[in-house]
Amino acid sequence: MQLYNTLSAEERAIMIDDAGKQRLTLSFYAYAQISDPTQFRNELFLAWNALEVLGRIYVASEGINAQLSLPADNFYAFKDSIEAYDFMKGIRLNIAVEQDDHSFLKLTVKVRDKIVADGLVDETFDVTNIGIHLKAKEFNELLEDPNTIVVDMRNHYESEIGHFTKAIKPDVDTFRESLPIIEEQLSEHKQDKKLLMYCTGGIRCEKASAYFKHKGFENVYQLEGGIIEYTRQVKAEGLESKFIGKNFVFDHRLGERITDDIVSQCHQCGAPCDVHTNCVNEGCHLLFIQCEECATAMEGCCSAECVSVIHLPEEEQKAIRRGIKNGNKIFKKGKSDVLTFKNSEETHGIFVADKPKIAIKKEQKIKKIYIGKGTHFFPKPSIGQFLIEENEIKIGDTILIKGATTGEQKLVIEEMLVNDLAQEKAVSGDTCTFKLPFRIRLSDKLYKILD
Repeated sequence: MQLYNTLSAEERAIMIDDAGKQRLTLSFYAYAQISDPTQFRNELFLAWNALEVLGRIYVASEGINAQLSLPADNFYAFKDSIEAYDFMKGIRLNIAVEQDDHSFLKLTVKVRDKIVADGLVDETFDVTNIGIHLKAKEFNELLEDPNTIVVDMRNHYESEIGHFTKAIKPDVDTFRESLPIIEEQLSEHKQDKKLLMYCTGGIRCEKASAYFKHKGFENVYQLEGGIIEYTRQVKAEGLESKFIGKNFVFDHRLGERITDDIVSQCHQCGAPCDVHTNCVNEGCHLLFIQCEECATAMEGCCSAECVSVIHLPEEEQKAIRRGIKNGNKIFKKGKSDVLTFKNSEETHGIFVADKPKIAIKKEQKIKKIYIGKGTHFFPKPSIGQFLIEENEIKIGDTILIKGATTGEQKLVIEEMLVNDLAQEKAVSGDTCTFKLPFRIRLSDKLYKILD
């Protein structure tokens, strides 16, 4: 009985590309009483491994917390697999705002003490006695109420790149740190203010709202489905997005763009930037924000020391990092001593309306028209295949290939095959291939740049 991964991340990435299947990235959670979390974990692994599910899932006696991806073709079979359990029937699945076939590259189902680490030891605390759920329109309306205090229940490295307007953003590294700080700093407003909370997908607010009600807060509200569901409703209903910037996500993408506003800075030069990266030094992996210029100059590293390390022979690098445990150090984003540009304001535990930052708009977009989407990548010859869905492209055109992982890549078409034959032009309905100096994903879009 296989209850573990047998392929490396690199092997899995190649298999995903070769399979040619569009994958969906989604998340969900459920609080429930699970008598045997280990047995539950094993059942899930067996069922989901057969459905090609990849992701990071935590189970505990208090429920399940899951972020994962799966082939779109297997979506309904997956839905059946979770609804076989009574407590997950009709559960809301948060579909990612931006899709990436490589968001997860292995299936990990772990048994934890809790699905959200809260540091609480209180048998009288009822996690099911939650605050009032609000949909996007209701949330927007309550944001404008002068008697509302809006609190971001995420960590500092999440809220820095995107947040709701007027929100208080605790300067904390973990969820468990935020609970006692918020309680202490807002203790005078347990009766006279409305406490409005939000997080990525709703799971942290579910527990936090119950906690604050337990501590005597009378008017507790939470954003139903978190930022992910809020964004879906805003688009579906044509509402104004009160969330600006990017939504941090805990997978390979590290973020989903919600609006074009850039509300953070590169941690090495201070330029407007909201792109997270992990230091490429295997012995560091510090999570920080790095602009393209610094990424080039620093070779993807957080410091000159790490740059020198990555140029050492592999055996020497292994010897340096042997026995060293980074732990949560990688999440000290914006605080590490090696970063030359950090947040100047220390707001840990200080709950005052923070100074409004000027949201910097992204540079004017390149004029382009949509052509089609990536359908396959052949790694050995480094050739990308695209389905032309609209308009046309021809040899000599400058094209843009865009994707969450691929980024934005421009190049000029010098030669191509159209429906397996050398042709000058490809039109709607054609399949074309051409050589690329980089890997593409099935979620990548193809555009033609206009003069």
